Amino acid sequence: MKILQVIPSISLTMGGPTEVVLNLVKALRQLGSDIEIVTTNDDGNTLLDVPLRQRIEYKEVPIWFLPRVSRRIKEYIFSPELAPWLWQHMRNYNLVETHYLFSYAPTCAAAIARWQGIPYLVRTMGQLSPWALAQSPFKKQVYSRLIEHHNLNRAAVIHSTSAGEAADIRNFGVKTPVLTLPLGVNIPHPLPDAKQKLRHIYGISTETPVMLFLSRLHYKKRPDLLLQALSRLVEQNYDFHLIIAGSGEPEYETQLKNLAISLGISDQISFAGFVMGQEKDLLLQGSDMFILPSFSENFGIAVAEAMAAGLPVIITPGIQISPEVAAAQAGLVVEGTLETLAEAIAQLLKSPNLRQQQGENGKQLVKQQYSWEAIAQNLTSVYHAIIERKLLPEYLVDSRFSSNSRSNTYF
Repeated sequence: MKILQVIPSISLTMGGPTEVVLNLVKALRQLGSDIEIVTTNDDGNTLLDVPLRQRIEYKEVPIWFLPRVSRRIKEYIFSPELAPWLWQHMRNYNLVETHYLFSYAPTCAAAIARWQGIPYLVRTMGQLSPWALAQSPFKKQVYSRLIEHHNLNRAAVIHSTSAGEAADIRNFGVKTPVLTLPLGVNIPHPLPDAKQKLRHIYGISTETPVMLFLSRLHYKKRPDLLLQALSRLVEQNYDFHLIIAGSGEPEYETQLKNLAISLGISDQISFAGFVMGQEKDLLLQGSDMFILPSFSENFGIAVAEAMAAGLPVIITPGIQISPEVAAAQAGLVVEGTLETLAEAIAQLLKSPNLRQQQGENGKQLVKQQYSWEAIAQNLTSVYHAIIERKLLPEYLVDSRFSSNSRSNTYF
């Protein structure tokens, strides 16, 4: 079984999607699957310094890098060599899985797979949520009508990561069987005295609760709303310190820093920039709560990572694992308004016991539902069923509306 994963970019600046695909491929390969990635050398506003047009080991994963055009066009990330490469090499694979929508690499890969008769899966990555579709709606309507609807409705399976994402796929008019399988999280190695070390590095009092915002800095994630909510808590004399970890467009980062100054809370905010590895683990294990008031997340890998580290989370319903978080009492799910967010933060600031209990609940939730090994095993069974043209696992795949067949098989 040889499988190709296609994604526009694995730049670390992309945040969760990059971490997910790398960890997913690692987990699948550990189970014996022969899996490779093809992508571009995109690295945000720059290019990755990697060998091109050859299979290399990158981050412990076999990857083919193809050159991106010098100017990045948002998430479209065009590579003129990608289509010829896919046309030449796709027959070497039994199955293809694409990641993302409305982007050149996955769109091109799905179309070529259809033309060559190679079964393929599509991971939509939240791109069919109402919020996502409302961004550049006319372009997406045209793109969908010309290409994306055909790719989606001719796929073997659509891979969603939550019930909410599966519903968005159905609401978009897709009839293909939908696999709902969450993403995984690596359980962090405990760091001794993480809270003390974190406070020493950032000059924070040992008595001051530390909040963490860990995500790509983008208006979709609403860090501006978080800053505004915290300014209200300052007026009520709450003690706290917020660490904002992540990077984004320089202009937006500057806007956030200026907003903190104008709100009079800059002394209680630290901008950590992009973090990874032990620095990221220290932030997760050394903080007291995690906050992400995002408009929309198909899963929210950073939320799951926070829970794995034992942090209570404050999130919005647009993060599609919010029902699981609420059911497990692993945090607070609140509407994304100034008042509700400020009230939720105040609730956790006032109750260390509630923070501890919700943090423990989150740890249990991650152990039970977000294990990479279990997810890779389930996905492997789906891959085999598609390649061997067998019944898809009913406990994983909803095929009630499939127009591709009379049963839950690929053909």
